[in-house]
Amino acid sequence: MLENYLPVLLFVFVGLAFGVVPLFLGKTLGPNRPGADKMAAYECGFDAFEDARMKFDVRYYLIAILFILFDLEIAFLFPWAVVFKDFVDAQAAAMWFMFGSVMVFLAILVIGYIVEWKNGALDWE
Repeated sequence: MLENYLPVLLFVFVGLAFGVVPLFLGKTLGPNRPGADKMAAYECGFDAFEDARMKFDVRYYLIAILFILFDLEIAFLFPWAVVFKDFVDAQAAAMWFMFGSVMVFLAILVIGYIVEWKNGALDWE
C-alpha cells in the first residue's frame, strides 16, 4: 500500500526542496549589509509621504469588484467550450441545449454590463 503513495511523497519532497533550498542558500550564502537607506520604507521608488491608512475613492473598489465579477463569469466559458466539443460529436439535441443555455448566460452577462455602463459605474472622472 505504501508503494502507491511513494510517487506522491517524492513529488511533494522534490517540490518543497525546489522552494526551500534556494531560500536557505540565499539567506546563508548571500551578503547581508543592511543600512539606513535599505531599511527605509518606500512606495513605488518614492519616500512615503502620506499615512498608510489613507482613504481610497469608492469608485476604485467598485471598478475592481465589477472587473472581478465579469472576469469570473467569462472564466465559466472555458470549461463549457471544452465540454461542448464532446457534445457536438455525441448528440445534436444536447448540443443545441448547451448552446442555448450558454447564449442565455451571455445575454444576462451583456445585459448586466449594459446596466452598469448606463448607471455610470464604469465612468472614472
